[in-house]
Amino acid sequence: MQNNRKIELLVGFFILLGIAAVLVLALKVANGGVAGNGKTYTLYAKFDNVGGLKPRSPVKVGGVVVGRVEGIKLDASDFTPVVTMAIDSEYTDKFPETSSAAILTSGLLGEQYIGLHPGFKDDSVEMMKNGDYIEDTKSALVLEELIGQFLFGKSHED
Repeated sequence: MQNNRKIELLVGFFILLGIAAVLVLALKVANGGVAGNGKTYTLYAKFDNVGGLKPRSPVKVGGVVVGRVEGIKLDASDFTPVVTMAIDSEYTDKFPETSSAAILTSGLLGEQYIGLHPGFKDDSVEMMKNGDYIEDTKSALVLEELIGQFLFGKSHED
């Protein structure tokens, strides 16, 4: 009888340990902030269509996460979506004003993220700072529009 009690206590202990490990892992994944020291600076970009982009989506350069989408709002003056990006402070003064941003998709139907493409560096080109807008943007491809173009042979501008 005493032996069964020890086994039950051990099993209960391991179950609690497993639940605690899953909880810690879930909190780590949910936190998922930018790498580095946690300090960020803000860049903005206007897109015609953000598709399925969501806050906390990654901002990547060449597949490396350099920041996260902080928010998406509609500009009241021209009704275009404005994306706010929190870029890791490690990359301060690394992106020239000639940089571009595109909304890309991981795989065929995967999550959407922002692909940041550094522009050319020149003595006459300044580096982007906190609060700057990325002028050159490419909106998300909407799968339904692509299928419609394929089926009906019409471009979006027609």
